[in-house]
Amino acid sequence: MYIWSIISSPIIKLSKMEPIRVVIVEDDPDIRQSFETIVGNAPGFDCIEAFVNAEDAVEGIPALRPDVVIMDIHLPGMTGIEAVQLLKAQMPALQIAMCTVYEDDEHIFNALKAGASGYLLKRTSPEKLLEALYDLYQGGSPMSGEIARRVVNSFQQKAAPSPELAVLTTREKEILDLLAKGYLYKEIAAELFISIETVKRHIHNIYEKLHVQTRTEALNKVFRMTS
Repeated sequence: MYIWSIISSPIIKLSKMEPIRVVIVEDDPDIRQSFETIVGNAPGFDCIEAFVNAEDAVEGIPALRPDVVIMDIHLPGMTGIEAVQLLKAQMPALQIAMCTVYEDDEHIFNALKAGASGYLLKRTSPEKLLEALYDLYQGGSPMSGEIARRVVNSFQQKAAPSPELAVLTTREKEILDLLAKGYLYKEIAAELFISIETVKRHIHNIYEKLHVQTRTEALNKVFRMTS
């Protein structure tokens, strides 16, 4: 079981007045309760609903208009990956993070291809979970360290650089490399000694130049996958 204690001090300072609205989709009652408690008691977050299956989530989420969704993969009936595909078709701007015990390449890439913007393991600490949700809300693509390494290894083994790299500046290539390694925006800022706003501006420019909207799309375009 993944039962976590609640962190007592705020780890994130939000710039907007309204809290980040979070929906949870998880069939395990203990894990679902843990997520609800972590998110519901964290400053700057509001757990507005929790679903036990994908069918109810697909039906209910569009009306709720959440900022971010935590989606389990292995659900009874429709899978979390299938739910992501359906939700993204209705709500392209919806930010979804898969949160699961699965860390094999097939599940990871199927989830990202379906439209998930992040991929976290359920053993992620409460602090890291909240940081990831905030990063997701800000337009990032958070991944657990283990997941990021698998993604990078897959690109290194199967990919060849594409001409798209030529349109990027040296700084943009550095940031793209850190995105591929699963760095959060604040971690990129610290690594390169620049502000988070500067990181966001560079990422916006990268996406504009590559004509993409997410980290996964950018990496797929810059590194041509052979499988």
